[in-house]
Amino acid sequence: MRLVSMAGARLRRAVEEEEREPLPPPPAPPSHHSTHQYVHMKNKFYNELTHLPMPMWAVGAVVFVVLALAACMAFCIYKKCFNKDKKPKKVRERKVGRGRRKKETEGDEEEEKKEGEEGKVEEEKEFFGKLEYTLDYNFTDNQLIVGILQAQDLAAMDMGGTSDPYVKVYMLPDKKKKYETKIQCKNLCPVFNETFIFKIPYTELGGQTLVLQVFDFDRFGKHDLIGEIKIPMNTIDLVQPIHEWKDLSGGEKEEQEKLGDVCISLRYVPTAGKLTVNIMEAKNLKKMDVGGLSDPFVKVVLQHNRKRVKKKTSVKQNTLNPYFNESFSFEIPFSQIQKVQLLITVYDYDKLGSNDPIGKCWIGYGASGVGLRHWSDMLANPRRPVAQWHTLQPEEEVDAALKAPIH
Repeated sequence: MRLVSMAGARLRRAVEEEEREPLPPPPAPPSHHSTHQYVHMKNKFYNELTHLPMPMWAVGAVVFVVLALAACMAFCIYKKCFNKDKKPKKVRERKVGRGRRKKETEGDEEEEKKEGEEGKVEEEKEFFGKLEYTLDYNFTDNQLIVGILQAQDLAAMDMGGTSDPYVKVYMLPDKKKKYETKIQCKNLCPVFNETFIFKIPYTELGGQTLVLQVFDFDRFGKHDLIGEIKIPMNTIDLVQPIHEWKDLSGGEKEEQEKLGDVCISLRYVPTAGKLTVNIMEAKNLKKMDVGGLSDPFVKVVLQHNRKRVKKKTSVKQNTLNPYFNESFSFEIPFSQIQKVQLLITVYDYDKLGSNDPIGKCWIGYGASGVGLRHWSDMLANPRRPVAQWHTLQPEEEVDAALKAPIH
């Protein structure tokens, strides 16, 4: 009993001591309500993860991909928003680079063009042959005397490797008087030895240019220009005679000047041996007078057995489209009609000086084109008049064709 009472006393004493000691302070409440929410969401998130129908490694891969996409988007936004000033520099650099490349390509193109032009110059230096000529001036008679002596190493214009050259001589810008040498058939080194005279006052000579053109004669087509020489009169001294060789330069043939057309009717009666030539009319003749008109008439020459019979129409005043309707008859036996040449020349009448030829055409033996066809139609239709328009050609060209041998 004594032991029990002693234990109870001790217990009471311990309780009293505990009551005397101060109580510990209560735990501090949470600093912010968000902490509690964060913990709650965290727990809920992990709880949901544990209940997902996929393994944890797959969830980690998805999370990695999402983070990578977010990082890429952030990088793009950064570039777009914070690197705006750098783009124009790059663009300028690109433009500068393009400009430099463009200039380089343009420079290359210019070099190629220069090379091409140099090549063209070399081509233009092609050799066409050379011509020997003389020049002299007669101060007493106001005459420029041009001598065409010979040519050498002319370019071959025909299929057979030869040419039929002749030289045309005239003055620019006048062109009123033109001369031609005789045709040298199948000869690349022809000898001409012909002289031509231009009556020009010395005071007017300085403003003119002498032109020497070498042509290849073609009976059935246009004559081909082989080469030419142009001599400005103000660049030479005519006090002393000039005798020299000069290389021909390539040049374009002067454009054919339109001289007009003439309508002619032919009728032949074989039994009577009578050829009737009717000069009907002309049109679009070249203007020869200062007033822009002409006073035309037509000269008809019949060549047969080295004989020439000449006849001419009346003069029609101040017109470029004259109407004549004038007929001329010639006696030609049927056995000789094949060898007849008929030359029709239209002139401009001049009261004070010589009559100027406007143009010429050739019908009959040795002719070509319309001239030959008209003659053949007349022979194929005896006793019937056959009319035909003929285009006028420069007189010197027709004369040169007449001088050429007929094959």
